[in-house]
Parts: sequence; structure tokens; C-alpha cells
Amino acid sequence: MNLPALLRAARTSPWKRFLLNQGLNWKIPFNSPHGFRVMPMQEGGIRVRIPWWHVNRNHIKGLHACALATGAELCSGLSVLEHLDPAQYRLIMASLHMEYHKQAKSMALAQCAPTATDIQAQVIAPLAAAESVRYTSTVEVHDVEGTHIATGTIIWQVKKWGSVRTKV
Repeated sequence: MNLPALLRAARTSPWKRFLLNQGLNWKIPFNSPHGFRVMPMQEGGIRVRIPWWHVNRNHIKGLHACALATGAELCSGLSVLEHLDPAQYRLIMASLHMEYHKQAKSMALAQCAPTATDIQAQVIAPLAAAESVRYTSTVEVHDVEGTHIATGTIIWQVKKWGSVRTKV
């Protein structure tokens, strides 16, 4: 799966968006039960829909904190990978911090939109001189009414595959 190309095509094609989501559910089976839907935004960036259904709810009938965190992680990772070729760069989460502002009582949307310039300056250019870099990404999560539910701060360790010492 050529992820950057599929993300670009999914911006305008419902069929490609369907293929993207099916492929992600197959490649990341942990996320499949959550029912996340990835929606690349027209202007760049990624939006992930976190559905309001039983598996994602907690004991007080709100969206579970872990479902929000997992949706934010997926959103952040894909928003970075739309600017990096996964065949050339390895992306591993180094840190995840969530700050919860309100209880989510409906479907939520996670959104992250780093620019190509940011990725070039903070990831690709520094990798010319370093074995690995850390990139910090911020994801905002809102409910369907637009209320700011949570903010995720995810730090990614990025390396060129040639610098990776463990076997995949």
C-alpha cells in the first residue's frame, strides 16, 4: 500500500477513502474494533472520526479516554506519514500525552495538519546530520457540536530505515 499516494487520492474519491480505511483496518488490526474512519482533508492534514458506539464508551456513557487517545495517535501518525515515505522512514511513537477538557457525549473528530514545510524543516533536514529525530505533533479532538474535548501531544521518533538496528 502506497500510503502517501492513497491519502492524496482519498481526499477527493469516496472509493479511495473506502480502500484506505479497509487497508488501515487490515494493517492495524488493533484499531479495527473502534470503527475509526480516516478522512484526509482537502487542504491537507488528516481527520479521524471516532464513532459514538458501545465499544468506545466508558462506564458513564462518554467516549472512553483510551478511544480518544488511540484516535489522536492514528490521526497524528497519518498526518506525518502523508509527508514522509514509509518505505524510507520508520515512525515510532515515543510519547503520548492527552489533556481532557470535557466529557465527550457524542461522536468526536480528531484533527492534525502539519505542513510539508514543517516536516521538511523539523524531520527531513535534521535527518541529514542525525541518526534519528523527534517530531512533536498536536492533535485537537472536538465533538460534533465543535466543543474542544481533548488535546493530544504525540512525540514521534523518526529514523531512516538504514539506521534501524532491529529486524522487522
